[in-house]
Order: sequence, then C-alpha cells, then structure tokens
Amino acid sequence: MEQFSVRTNSRYEFVPITAQIRSLVRDSGVNQGICVVFCPHTTAGLTINENADPDAARDMIYILEKLVPADDPGYRHMEGNSQAHVLASLMGSSLNLIIDNGELQLGTWQGIYLAEFDGPRTRKVYVQIR
Repeated sequence: MEQFSVRTNSRYEFVPITAQIRSLVRDSGVNQGICVVFCPHTTAGLTINENADPDAARDMIYILEKLVPADDPGYRHMEGNSQAHVLASLMGSSLNLIIDNGELQLGTWQGIYLAEFDGPRTRKVYVQIR
C-alpha cells in the first residue's frame, strides 16, 4: 500500500489528485490490474469528474451546498460539522480504477479529486495497486 498527503486550503474544495495516482500506478509496474484509492476521513471523500474546466468542480460544490445546507437547525452532532459528514458519505470514501497497459483507464475529461468538506486540513489518501 502507498499513501500521500493532501493539504486543503478552504472549507469546501475539490483537490485534483490524478497526477499522484498516475505516478503511483506507473511506479508499481502493474500492467493489468486494479487501483483502489481510499480516503480515511469522515468529512472528506473522493470523486471522479471533469478535469478540463475548473468551473465543473465549483459547480459541484455549489449544488452540494444547496442540497445539504451547513446551517440546518435539525443537526444534532455536537462538533458543528454535520454537513461535512453527510457530504462525505454522499461522495464516498473509495474509488476502484482499472489499470490497462500500465495506465489508469480514465475518460478523456475525467480527473480524480479529493473532496474536502471541513477544511482547511491535511488529508491522507491510501492507494492499493494489484
């Protein structure tokens, strides 16, 4: 297993991590296989989305904030970050990626993102390649 850290700079942020994952896959020497990416945090997640236009990530954050508001009076979690926990669960904590000919199989416009919902923080990302 490999791991790396990602420093986030704001409360909500989609941080591109495709380059780090691609590098780990290349360095692994695996030609045909699977790459599992895991985020061990309850207020951050992982997603794959468009990587050509940064407005796509901004739009995702915009709509997620509308769907799960930060200030809902019904929240009971004492830390005050219930929204972040809900958003992280909706986003998911892991990705399964196909490796073919030693390369990740992503679509032309796809990128891998760490989705921060309770930053700024330093997050860990674990990667298992087989």
